[in-house]
Formats: sequence, structure tokens, C-alpha cells
Amino acid sequence: MSLETGVSGGVATVTISNPAKRNSMSAAMWRELPGLVGKLADDPGVRVLVLAGEGDHFCAGADITELAEINAAGEANLSAQAEAALAAFPKPTIAAIRGFCVGGGWQLAGACDVRFADTGARFAITPAKIGIVYPPSAIRRLIALVGPAAAKYLLYSADLIDAGHALRLGFLQEVTDDLAGRVRAYLDVLLSRSQFSHEAAKDIIDGFVTGTMTEDRLASWQEGSISGADAAEGVAAFKERRPPVFTWTRP
Repeated sequence: MSLETGVSGGVATVTISNPAKRNSMSAAMWRELPGLVGKLADDPGVRVLVLAGEGDHFCAGADITELAEINAAGEANLSAQAEAALAAFPKPTIAAIRGFCVGGGWQLAGACDVRFADTGARFAITPAKIGIVYPPSAIRRLIALVGPAAAKYLLYSADLIDAGHALRLGFLQEVTDDLAGRVRAYLDVLLSRSQFSHEAAKDIIDGFVTGTMTEDRLASWQEGSISGADAAEGVAAFKERRPPVFTWTRP
């Protein structure tokens, strides 16, 4: 069981690998994820991060044999720490979901910016099956994604729903019968766009949603929008009727 990483062509891939247990996350894996994500965030060669599971499943949640350690109270909660690190990743993040996305798997997918799923994917949030409480941070994120009524519906029943249902609830952005091909096509689009614009959009949207956006941060992004190298390149490319070649990277 491990978290496997690779970087190629601007794309970092983090693969949850524990296929014998449908890629459930051990305490060690939850503990490792924040540092791993932090290193990828600092890598100037990384433009976008994809989170996936090995083989037929995305993630069946936390390893129940280590649940007491994983689901510790407050700031010691390992899954909440991993969720927060993934959500704070400053560049676009994509969850590519096959098979089961359950419990902590839903938590990890929910911390990503965009979620694509295979038509055969199945989803559930299962604390009510074992008499525990989903991490408060994950509940807040769930409410932001699907609304309070749907969050209660999912948490009350703990039942599996199919990908079409998850799409209708707003948790998924796309459902496809060619997951790898569709994610690759979306990545190609992202890699052709401005990283400055991506990071600005993510920071501003998340800041507005959480109520943490400041006037200074907004002003800084606006200044870059007016005088930055990517802005100049974008305008020049438009006038010259050619694809832009953006060069901005995180300072």
C-alpha cells in the first residue's frame, strides 16, 4: 500500500495504491499525503495535479482497522489534514474516479477542484454504517458542493449512488465512458491556458467561498492581470492570430 507519484509534461499524478482493499487509505498514507502534496505544489514543473486510484477503484475510504488513529479528534484527524492539504494546493486539481469512491475517498475527491468519473463509478458517505461522525471540514465541503439537503440525504442513508446521481447532485462535473481519454483532453486544454489565470481563479473562488479573500490579494491579482507577462502575451497572440505561449510560473 502506497501513494505513488509521477510528473510528466506539467501534470503531477498521485495514485492511491492499495488494490487488495479497493485502495482504502491506511493511517500512514493519510499521514504522507500532506507532505507529498506540498512538494508538488513547490515544483515549478507542475501545472496541474491528478488524483486517481490504482486499477478498478478510486478509494474505498479509510482502512477501518486503523480508524481510531485516522479519525482522531480535532487537529489530530489525519484525513482532515490530508483533505486540507489537497484543497490548499494552489494549482488545478482533478479527481479521476473509477469504481468505489466511498467515505474518505469522497472526502479526497471533494477536496479536488474538478471531478470526472467513469460511468461505472459508485459513491457513498458511510459514517452512519459504523456509528461515527464525518470530519466537520468534510461536511462543510460537502454542503458547499451539493447543498444541505443533499448532504443530509447522503449522510443519513450511507447508501451507494451511481455516477449519474452524483452528477445531478453537482458533485461531479462530467461522467464519461472514456475516463482516461476525457481527462487527458481536459488536461491538454488546461496546459494551453495561463497558469496565472488558473491560480488567480482558484485563489479568488476559494477565498470568496470561505470568506477569507482580502482586498490586498484581489488587488495583487488585478495588478498582474493588467501588467503581467501572460496578459501581454495573450493580447499579442490574439492580435497576431496565433496560439499564446504563456510563461508565468509561481514566484
